[in-house]
Amino acid sequence: MAQENKSTFQDFSAPKEQVRGGGRLEALRAQMKAHGLTHLCVPHADEQRNEYLPECAERLAWLSGFTGSAGEAIVTLSKAVLFVDGRYTLQAADQTDQDYWTVESLVETPPHAWLKTNLTAKDCLGIDPKLHTINEVDRLTKATEATDAEFITLEDNLVDAIWTDRPSPPNQPVHIHDFEYAGETTSQKLKKVAAALADAKADLCVLTDASSVCWLFNIRGSDVAHTPLVLAHAIVPSEGYAQLFIDGARLDMKTKAFLTQSADLHDESQLMAMLADVVAGKAVLLDPNHASFALKEEVEAAGGTVVTEKDPVALPRARKNPQESDGARTAHIRDGVAVTRFLHWLDCQKPGSVDEISAAKRLEQCRINSAGNMPLRDISFDTISGAGPNGAIVHYRVTEDTNRTLKAGELYLVDSGGQYDDGTTDITRTVPILAKDQAPQAEHIRAYTLVLKGHISLSLARFPQNTRGVDLDVLARNALWRHGLDYAHGTGHGIGSYLSVHEGPQNISRRGMEVLQPGMILSNEPGYYKTGAYGIRLENLVIVSEPLPIPGGDLNMHGFETITLAPFDTRLVDAMLLDDDELAWLNAYHDWVRRELTPLLPDDTADWLAGKTAALSKPTLATST
Repeated sequence: MAQENKSTFQDFSAPKEQVRGGGRLEALRAQMKAHGLTHLCVPHADEQRNEYLPECAERLAWLSGFTGSAGEAIVTLSKAVLFVDGRYTLQAADQTDQDYWTVESLVETPPHAWLKTNLTAKDCLGIDPKLHTINEVDRLTKATEATDAEFITLEDNLVDAIWTDRPSPPNQPVHIHDFEYAGETTSQKLKKVAAALADAKADLCVLTDASSVCWLFNIRGSDVAHTPLVLAHAIVPSEGYAQLFIDGARLDMKTKAFLTQSADLHDESQLMAMLADVVAGKAVLLDPNHASFALKEEVEAAGGTVVTEKDPVALPRARKNPQESDGARTAHIRDGVAVTRFLHWLDCQKPGSVDEISAAKRLEQCRINSAGNMPLRDISFDTISGAGPNGAIVHYRVTEDTNRTLKAGELYLVDSGGQYDDGTTDITRTVPILAKDQAPQAEHIRAYTLVLKGHISLSLARFPQNTRGVDLDVLARNALWRHGLDYAHGTGHGIGSYLSVHEGPQNISRRGMEVLQPGMILSNEPGYYKTGAYGIRLENLVIVSEPLPIPGGDLNMHGFETITLAPFDTRLVDAMLLDDDELAWLNAYHDWVRRELTPLLPDDTADWLAGKTAALSKPTLATST
C-alpha cells in the first residue's frame, strides 16, 4: 500500500473561531426586539430538512458553536437554550460557551415541551416557517396556545440578518446516476409515485427531501458534505409532466437533455410562484415530517388543499431494487478490503505512534487504494476516530485541537464509511491498543462482549411481517440491560443507495415505528460508552430479507442479511459469555469474511486475517479423576 498519509475528503482543522461571549446573541436579540419577539427558534435545518447542511445553512453552528447534525436552539431576551439528543450531550457542552448557553435534552424535554413551561401570556414566539416542518409548527402552536402566548411566522430569517459573512449557496455540477446502479428509470419510478398519489387521493405532491428528488430523477451532486445530494425540489402530479426546480447553470447539455425527458426544468426560486399557479382546487400531498410550514401556507393561500401523508418516494427509495442491493453487496466487499487492510496496519503499529487524525487519514487512504475500478467518490461522513475517552463521545469529530494519541491499554473506536457509485457504506469497529504481551482489561472484554451479544442477537433475528424497528430494538440492548448498562442512541438507521448514510423512514430504535420491509438496508450498531474512559460500538449493515419458511413453523419470517465484511477483535471476546448460537454466528461470520476477502488481500494481510478470524471455542473445564 502507498504510504501516503493525506486526507482528500475530511478536514481536521479546528473551528476557525470559537463562538465565545454573547456578541452574536445580543445582535440576534436586537433583531428579535425589532420584530416584537421574546422567543425565537433556531433549528439545525435548511429548507429541505437535510441532516447534514451546506455551509450557508449552518445557522445554529454559527450562532452557538455547536456543530452536531441534530439540534435546536430557543433564544429568549435573557436565555439561550440548546436542545440536543444523547449522541451530542458531551459535544454540546464542550462547544458552547456555558456562560451564555444551557443544554437540554432534545428527547426528554423537546423545545415544544420546554416552551409550555417557560412561555407566558406576555410572550411572543417567532420562527422562520421555511425551516420548520408542518408537524413541528403544530407542536409549537399548541405550546403557545396552552400558555396564551403569541406565535408568528417571519418573512425573513433573523440569523441571516446578522450573519454578514454567510457563505454562498453550493453551485457544483449535477451528474446522472447511471441505470447500471439505479436499476430503474425515472419513468418507472414516476409511475410508482403516481400510484401512491392516487391511493392518497392527491392530485400532486411537492417533494422537499433532496434524497427523494435525487433518487426519483436519477441524479447526484455534492451540495452537502459527504452526501451526494442536489438541493432541488419537484412537483410531481398524479397525471402529466413533473416539474423539477434546479439551478440550470449547474447542468451540462447531457444532464439537461436527460432530465427534460421526464420533467420541465425551472429555477429553484420559481417554486412558490409555480405552486401559486397550479394548486388552486387541487389536493396537494405534503409530508408533514419533512415539508416546510411555508409550503403549507403557500398551498392554502393559493386555494389548494393540503393532504398530509408520507413522502411517496420514501418507501420505494428505502426498498432497494435488485441492482441497488447487489451494488451494496459489491461496495461492501470493496470496503471490507479497505477496512481490513487498515485494521492490519493499525495492529502492526506501536502504541503511542499513531494518533486519531493519522489513523483516520490512513483509513481514508486504504479506501482510495482499494477502490479499484470503482473510485471512492467521498467518505460517507466525517470519520469518528476516538481513542480512550474520546471514544465515549458518540459522534466525536477529531480536530487538530482534540487529536489524541492511541495509547497502550486503551480502546480505539473507528466509525467510518465510503460513497461509491454502487453503494454507501458505514462500519464501526472497536479495537484494543496493546503493547507486546499486554492483555486487554477485563472491564473492556466484558463490555465489548455484551455489546457483541446484542449485535449478534439482532443479526440472528427472525420476525413476522409488519414488524417495526421499535419491536426489535430490545434485542440489541437486552444483554447490556441485564448488567445495568445501555446506550443513548438508536440501534440502527437506514442507508441510502449512493445517497445519505442516514436514510429514513426505516430505523431500529425506541422511535422506530416504520414497518421493516424487504430490501431495506439498516445498520446494526449497539454500543456502550463510559464517559471519560472509553467507548465501544460494533456496526454492520444488514438487508431485510424476504419472508421465508422456517422448518416446523407456521409463519414465513423475515430476517437480516449481513453485508459488511471485516473482523471483530476476538481479543476482546469472552467466549464464556456467548451462548452456543451466538458463538456459532460469530465463527460463521468470520469464516465468511475470510473466504470473501482473502483472495483480494496482500499476502501479509491475508495471513493476519486468518489469525483474526480463527474459530473461537469455549474452554473446557478440567475434571478430576
